[in-house]
Amino acid sequence: MVQHQNHRKGPPRGGQASPAASADLLDGEERVAKALARAGVASRREIERLIGAGRVALNGQVLTTPAVKVGPKDILTVDGAPVEAAEPARLFLYHKPPGLVTTHSDPKGRPTVFQALPRDLPRLISIGRLDLASEGLLLLTNDGGLSRALELPSTGLARQYRARARGRIDQARLDTLKDGITVEGVRYGAITAHLDKAKEGPSVANLWITLTLAEGKNREVRRVLEALGLSVNRLIRVAYGPFALGDLERGAVQEVGPRVLRELLGHLIAPAHLPKGERAQYQPPAPAKAAPPKPRGTAIARAYSPKADAKKGFGAKRSGPKEASRDIAKKTGRSSPPPSSRPRRSRERGPR
Repeated sequence: MVQHQNHRKGPPRGGQASPAASADLLDGEERVAKALARAGVASRREIERLIGAGRVALNGQVLTTPAVKVGPKDILTVDGAPVEAAEPARLFLYHKPPGLVTTHSDPKGRPTVFQALPRDLPRLISIGRLDLASEGLLLLTNDGGLSRALELPSTGLARQYRARARGRIDQARLDTLKDGITVEGVRYGAITAHLDKAKEGPSVANLWITLTLAEGKNREVRRVLEALGLSVNRLIRVAYGPFALGDLERGAVQEVGPRVLRELLGHLIAPAHLPKGERAQYQPPAPAKAAPPKPRGTAIARAYSPKADAKKGFGAKRSGPKEASRDIAKKTGRSSPPPSSRPRRSRERGPR
């Protein structure tokens, strides 16, 4: 059966079709790509590639086009295995490190986001992408319909980035991005950009810029800033719609609770796929506790120990603090101050 218990695994082969599972999967007639996306098989674009490769069948007939509608009584299979009923929608926040490709498999063999995720997550698809060098907030979901809805510019979710760049620019020029810009024939919509910091260097300035946009086209921030004469050397996505990166550590995953998901995105999720309950299913592992620091002066404290002195053969006459300090001086190579320079204890007694 098509198991989605592990995002690393593709659809296994074999198994018998289950009409009941398909009936639970579909609420009514809809396009096959949409139905499979809602079941968490893959994104619509990836499903179209699966259909083109002859890996998807409807009622035993291999599909050759995604322009097919399926109903509750139809049986869908991928690689000969029936598609299970769709799970309730789930959403995860992931702090993507740089150096990972946002794809399930990379032809060049580069490490991917989904290889880096914890093994106990369901099969997930990304909501939008971050390129290889970019980092920051990446949204992941098991619901293809929700992924599609959150990616559309018409949904109106703003993406916020912080970019570190080299070059020279002023706020007035950044403000021109509010009217949109065309770069190499590609039209980008309105972008709000704010110059946060500029540190002058020998030839150029090091800049930090915060940008907010609604479309999120491929490499949009980098291309727009390059068109303004800037060179981006670090790009961090800090927010996507109502979800912010916050203090989520690099490489960490956090699940959005069902109640929050219903309140914020319930209108974008099919009624049959709305999550129930209050608490998130995935609980990240607790961070490892660091070893407590050793107290200062531990070595001296050991030298003062009569038991330690006895074991080292110092004897009872050399178990006091003065004798121990001489031993430490010998081991460290430091010379003790001459007896004449040491303060002498007064033998005068006070009044009785």
